[in-house]
Amino acid sequence: MTALVLYEYPFNESIRTMLRLEHLFDRLGQLMERETPLDHHFALVTIFEIMDVASRADLKSDLLKELERHKAQLASYRGKPGVSDEALDEVIRRIDHAFDGLNKLSGKAGHALTANEWLMSIRSRISIPGGTCEFDLPAYYTWQQFLPVRRRKDLMQWTESLMPLAEALQVLLGLLRDSGAPHKVAASNGQFQQSLPAGRVYQLLRMRIDPSLGLIPEISGHRLMVSIRLMRQDEDGRLKPAQQDAGFELTLCA
Repeated sequence: MTALVLYEYPFNESIRTMLRLEHLFDRLGQLMERETPLDHHFALVTIFEIMDVASRADLKSDLLKELERHKAQLASYRGKPGVSDEALDEVIRRIDHAFDGLNKLSGKAGHALTANEWLMSIRSRISIPGGTCEFDLPAYYTWQQFLPVRRRKDLMQWTESLMPLAEALQVLLGLLRDSGAPHKVAASNGQFQQSLPAGRVYQLLRMRIDPSLGLIPEISGHRLMVSIRLMRQDEDGRLKPAQQDAGFELTLCA
């Protein structure tokens, strides 16, 4: 059976930022496990990108508030029929651990790295095309010649101050995704629209579609309506509306 391709669409800026950070942390984890200097160079690029995205002043407080909100919501389920207190306690324990780690973090994620002049010298040149050549940053070039185990150890040390943020994101996005139930829907003539119930605020749309259909979704939405237009890519890469009926799986997460 062909694995369905997952597309996610955030309904607000907060979830958009969280998804971007999750994407970067996933890339960072993959690059750090590899061994070539080029992979570790892009791991460092990713660390700086995480610092840039996480520089939003209210990000930390927003995540802490969301963790508290989920904890209060889950605690209200205790003792209700069909709810396992053991499973509930485990989820609340994960929330508490993520909250404590993020709350103890001093300043913004990665702030501790700004005191490292060597790293900041790389950061200042890494966005310049070719700016990290060996003649521009000989010390960085030397670091790239170290054994992979040494480079990986340094990367792990530099990412240590980012891990509380990664854990909080993993917990929050996991809870959000688990809040929705998937259901099968169909687009007629390449178009799908669904009205959203009043009084229910959705934060994330998840869509799974069979890749063998060769269709690409263009998703838009707000608190009242979700709209999906199925597109097909031509040989020049341009997207054109696909005038065909197609089924896919839709999940709305609140």
